[in-house]
Amino acid sequence: MEEKNGSGILKQAGILAAAGIIVRIIGLLYKSPLTSIIGDEGNGYYNAAYNWYITALMIASYSIPSAISKVMSQKFALGQYKSAQKLFRCALVFVGISGTVCGILLMAMSEFLVGEGGAYVLRVFGPTVVLYGPLGVLRGYFQAHRTMVPTSVSQIAEQLVNAFVSILAAFLLTNIAVSKMNANPDAGINPAIYGAAGSALGTGAGVLTALIFMILVYHLNKKRVRKQIESDTGKIDDTFTIFIQIVSVVVPFLFSTLLYNITPNINQKIFYAFMMSIRGLSESDTAALYGVYSGKALTITTIPIAMASAMASAMIPSISARFITGEKKEANNIATKVIRVSMLVAIPSAIGLIALARPVTMILFPQRGSLDQAAMLLAVLSLTVIFYSQSTITNSVLQGTGKLIIPVINALIALIVQTVVLVLILYLTPLNNMSLVITRVIYAFILFVLNDHACRKRLRLNLNTKTIYIMPLIASVIMGVCAFVIYYVVTIPFGGMKDVGYFVNLVATGISIGVGALIYAAVLVKSGTITEQILKTLPKGNKVIRLLKKVRLL
Repeated sequence: MEEKNGSGILKQAGILAAAGIIVRIIGLLYKSPLTSIIGDEGNGYYNAAYNWYITALMIASYSIPSAISKVMSQKFALGQYKSAQKLFRCALVFVGISGTVCGILLMAMSEFLVGEGGAYVLRVFGPTVVLYGPLGVLRGYFQAHRTMVPTSVSQIAEQLVNAFVSILAAFLLTNIAVSKMNANPDAGINPAIYGAAGSALGTGAGVLTALIFMILVYHLNKKRVRKQIESDTGKIDDTFTIFIQIVSVVVPFLFSTLLYNITPNINQKIFYAFMMSIRGLSESDTAALYGVYSGKALTITTIPIAMASAMASAMIPSISARFITGEKKEANNIATKVIRVSMLVAIPSAIGLIALARPVTMILFPQRGSLDQAAMLLAVLSLTVIFYSQSTITNSVLQGTGKLIIPVINALIALIVQTVVLVLILYLTPLNNMSLVITRVIYAFILFVLNDHACRKRLRLNLNTKTIYIMPLIASVIMGVCAFVIYYVVTIPFGGMKDVGYFVNLVATGISIGVGALIYAAVLVKSGTITEQILKTLPKGNKVIRLLKKVRLL
């Protein structure tokens, strides 16, 4: 399972990134028919409940894969295989207890957290918190061996099952609710709530599928694990020491990820309170506004961010192992290389989404009633792709190098500032869900600046501002302008941007993205920002070089 050298870090990150992007694409593809079934209101109930479900996972087990992979990779680097295996078993006990407690609390406090409508959905999420714990430990176990294939396959399987069951359950439960409502109009039955609960069932089915798969993979590797353990003649850490190690690493990971993920919950509570109590909107109307923001605009931005998250997960074991063995310079080189690759993808993704916000939204969520609103939200929210991609990686760099408290402090500062800003925007302006977008951009930007500063000053990372940020931004702006003009020209014969049909929009968007990508690559190569030597260090770099030579860019 373990790599023979550290040169495969970007390859493993590429595997996990590819899986993450596939997962996000599947998520987007099934979100469109799901939204047609449950509507923007159902999306609002689902996403409000989902935010708290994710928060419960943060507390119970979501930090476990990164934390476990960090500690276990250090033990593997020192040849302490027996202690690593004991750590793995203790982690399973840890998440079993924490997951059960959090799942019960989530169901018990559901109405207080998300209101009456979202409470039904949140109760369905409760048991999934218990299942996710051991799944996270198993993923962290294989990440510590620096193989991302089991995690990647399990993520894809999880999302496929999630998509199928979500659509099916939402469709069946919505129809049941409509039948009951027609039979008894005074019963107060809301089909949107039933549909959202059905979608939550899909999440649980996906997690269960992934857990079964990871258990099978672990058993297939038991012989290899046993050989490693037999080769270890050292002393085994006692159980108390193991639990202290788990807690000491998990808690800082937990606080940084919790602050990172609890932000949408806080914003959702503030938004609902203002919309319903001060502006007099109903829960249904408020849920619909929140659904356009969280179920459409926010969902689209998660695809490019997925690559950064995957790279961060793949990077932690390698950096931790090198730090524990004193190879700090090599660890810094890995971190710098991953940040550079991430920005080469994140910056054009953000600018591309800004330029083609309406066409992209129309492909994924063609419902005309909220299309323009969702596109406008996406155009502004796309800026977070750059900030979150970089801060996700620098967050992991700090954690992997032992600077566990710095990300917590940075996230807390960003949380306080963004909360104040959100309240002021809602008090002083007529903005509704755009206030959530502006607040999220500010939060992501603060994290971006603080984490970047910490990595430069405390870890002495050699982050070349021109190469990593400025030149990709210039190339992306040129790309974005060209892509927008190409889309505009292609759609003129078919009624223009506002009146174009779905199929023509799909083709025009595809042409614009394809030509834009070539223009982006051309600017970077011709400016010397990307050289053949740099390309060779990237996943599938030789294939990219051959392609660029065919089109005479190299």
